[in-house]
Amino acid sequence: MEGTGTAASRLLSVLSVFTGQRPALTLTEIATTTALPLSTAHRLVGELVTWGALERGSDGRYRIGLRLWELGSLAPRGLPLREAALPYLEDLYEATHENVQLSVLDGDEVVFVERLSGRQAVKTRTRVGGRLSSIATAGGRVLLANAPAEVLDKVLTEPVVPYTPETITDPAILRKLLIDIKRQGVAVDQNQVTNGAIAIGAPIRNRYAEVVAAVSVVAKAEPGAARLLTPLVTTTASAVSRTLGYKGKRRRS
Repeated sequence: MEGTGTAASRLLSVLSVFTGQRPALTLTEIATTTALPLSTAHRLVGELVTWGALERGSDGRYRIGLRLWELGSLAPRGLPLREAALPYLEDLYEATHENVQLSVLDGDEVVFVERLSGRQAVKTRTRVGGRLSSIATAGGRVLLANAPAEVLDKVLTEPVVPYTPETITDPAILRKLLIDIKRQGVAVDQNQVTNGAIAIGAPIRNRYAEVVAAVSVVAKAEPGAARLLTPLVTTTASAVSRTLGYKGKRRRS
């Protein structure tokens, strides 16, 4: 049998099995993970290799191809946003030498479109193109705090998987926290994703005053870290916002 779903859905199911934890897979592993017959998986993988979405290495394993990366770079929340923000992110990194991150909201997760980090910076779970829970990260909380009510309600009705023993999982506490973040314009959290780390996030707005991304810094949770890093993060977010055309709060006509 060819398997269920349309041809497009089967192709997408093949691509979706590749993750940061599984960047290279054999044909058998692809077939097993997608629950497709081996013959169907072989045909679909062949089509994807021909088009350039997948590449076959000398070890016989398949990996995401450059053609797919080229296509993904056209996403308006990807490369264009990164290019606008990168000079300011580099300045923020030079001022802190900590983990500097640029993230966008995708469903109930944040996707990191850029990350700068030094060898001495605290180790984090983030990587470019990687995803984390939006409700547990500083950047994600900034984005959720400014998201439509239906998005926030959906996220708060789903169980929160804790990253550390201190990750906040209570919906009522999280809702109040997000209200405070929206009012203050900055998120500061500690030990939420990484033990011993503090994270500060601030919103990036476009010309229509919409929050389209967040800049954040993750550093060692040391005394005075929040006081030192918060103005640097908010200043960076404001600079990127101005580059995107934001000129301050717009008045309703």
